[in-house]
Amino acid sequence: MSIQGSCLCGTLRFEITGPLTAMLHCHCSRCRKQHGAPFATFATAAIDDLHWLAGENEVNSHAVAPGGPRRFCRHCGSPAPSTAPSMGLAFIPVGLLEGDPGMRPQGHLFAGSKAPWYVIHDDLSQHDKYPPEFGDIPGLPDPAPVNAAPGRIAGSCQCGEVAYDFANPVAMYQCHCGRCRRARGAAHGANLFCKLDDFRWLRGEERVVDYKLPEARYYGVAFCRQCGASVPRISAERGVAVVPVSGLDTDPGMRPMAHIFVDSKAPWFEITDSLQRYPQAPPLGVSPPR
Repeated sequence: MSIQGSCLCGTLRFEITGPLTAMLHCHCSRCRKQHGAPFATFATAAIDDLHWLAGENEVNSHAVAPGGPRRFCRHCGSPAPSTAPSMGLAFIPVGLLEGDPGMRPQGHLFAGSKAPWYVIHDDLSQHDKYPPEFGDIPGLPDPAPVNAAPGRIAGSCQCGEVAYDFANPVAMYQCHCGRCRRARGAAHGANLFCKLDDFRWLRGEERVVDYKLPEARYYGVAFCRQCGASVPRISAERGVAVVPVSGLDTDPGMRPMAHIFVDSKAPWFEITDSLQRYPQAPPLGVSPPR
């Protein structure tokens, strides 16, 4: 058995040469901020079965306490595989994998910390913290509540060095394209759109890395260079800010309008809600930059 994966820009490439041993969705606030997705999905494998093919020296790491470091590609910000030597395990962001890994998600971790705008519709087991089989691992505390300015919606990166707010969101989509999966290392992205005049950086704009995918007309991502967390990307050509909804510190009020690019959906993820589904881009409204 061999499964390969890579980051959005292709700098990081790796291979798993043994079986995956578990696959779980994590809804903790740290994973949501890091991945810019409603939840992160990790698969585990034996640590000796993870082999880097390219780019291991291009991985940045940011310590998050409590918990282990967050690793990411320093060029495009995609979450990177990590290892826990004490457990003998490698942790793989499943959105980076090519093709069908042959395993399906088995449950939800930290469901008690899920985003207020996301509803779990599947029948998988849900755990407020870690499941019992993980042993007596202490849970991770949720961050303190954030107060936004009146009429504004606030967000920030993992380390807090980058912060922003905005008003008047115009659209919110869950995107299943292959680019979003690799960029987020997740089953799909969730992006909110607002006009540039309604968006502002509060601090840390100089810390934001903007990565434009060379072969795409518009598609790109932005992340904090220090912690790797997904942050809004300014799409000047379209006059919008593209905001990863999971980086928000306050409830945006808006809820997802549809699933888009469903023709490119991950084979290991099943859509179980009743939202509208579009094979490609939505026909009306603010279309995601490609």
